[in-house]
Amino acid sequence: MNAEFDYDLTRHQWDALRALRLPAAERRIRDRQVVGSLIGLQLAVMTGDGPVITPKGRSVLLRGSPQLWDVAA
Repeated sequence: MNAEFDYDLTRHQWDALRALRLPAAERRIRDRQVVGSLIGLQLAVMTGDGPVITPKGRSVLLRGSPQLWDVAA
């Protein structure tokens, strides 16, 4: 696996990362600590409109989590 995209995110972090794809008016992210952790991993950044997903975050989201693959199977 490519270490650049191999993140051991919690279910809440995956949910927040998916929510960051939505327009700001439609986002429903309740836990600021989760967003802070995504910012720390450079998967999100803060802007004037709030948190947004970074290109790195999009790549991680597209690749997904091996833990989530098991759920889908």
